Amino acid sequence: MDVKQAGPSLDSLISSFNTRIAELQELVIARNMYPASSVPDLSAVDATLKAMELQVQHIKDRLREETQAIPKANKLIEASLRQQKKLQSISVHVPYHLPERLAVINREPSRCLLPDTSKPDFGVQSLNLEDEPALLPKEKKGRASAPLWYITSDELDSLSSYMRGRLTQDKVNAVINEMSTYAEANAQLITAPRKKLSENMLDKALELREIGSTEAVKGKHFFLETDIKGPSLKLDNTGKAILTVLRHLGRIRETRIGHHRVYILLKPQ
Repeated sequence: MDVKQAGPSLDSLISSFNTRIAELQELVIARNMYPASSVPDLSAVDATLKAMELQVQHIKDRLREETQAIPKANKLIEASLRQQKKLQSISVHVPYHLPERLAVINREPSRCLLPDTSKPDFGVQSLNLEDEPALLPKEKKGRASAPLWYITSDELDSLSSYMRGRLTQDKVNAVINEMSTYAEANAQLITAPRKKLSENMLDKALELREIGSTEAVKGKHFFLETDIKGPSLKLDNTGKAILTVLRHLGRIRETRIGHHRVYILLKPQ
């Protein structure tokens, strides 16, 4: 290499060294620009990152718990829906007004109870009841009350228009209330102690007991056509139409025993 070529190459090398030195000086200046705060700032960033990582972990744990709870929530929703359907079914069957059940043997208790035993009643004593075997069983504890199987709007709508006529669900269910009342009064009269019955009520109780012991009626709640007094059920065209509907829907069965027309309360199938 001659001297003329060595000069530019040396200048180029020196220039490269100077450029590199300048870059290193800038890096040193940048490093020492904030010498007092650089370490705390990095520590703060590190602490913030750790806090964020902890929050993310909590969120993941919460999401996992929520995911595990989804099947239980679905089961609870299904149970709630079933309960809602049951309540809706009950609300459809129950009428707007429920009359109180009879707490006595019939609606005129004063006529069926004997006078005070201190005052002898020769008409009753002539029966000589004490010498007769017991004809009426004592009331059993826990005896079931007369049932109330109301009809639903769907059942009423399923009837043909000529059978349904102008009957409404409330009218028919009000009649079911009255039929239950009649049957409950008869059941109480059958099981009432004889000493508490007047002579005419004893005759009726014996007659009801005889009807209740027949194969068609035994073990069931029933009432007689002569028990029908209203106000909801009467032996008019509307009352007969309601009885026809109830027979068709399986709520009652009609039979004749002796000279009585007997209506037996049935559980719907």
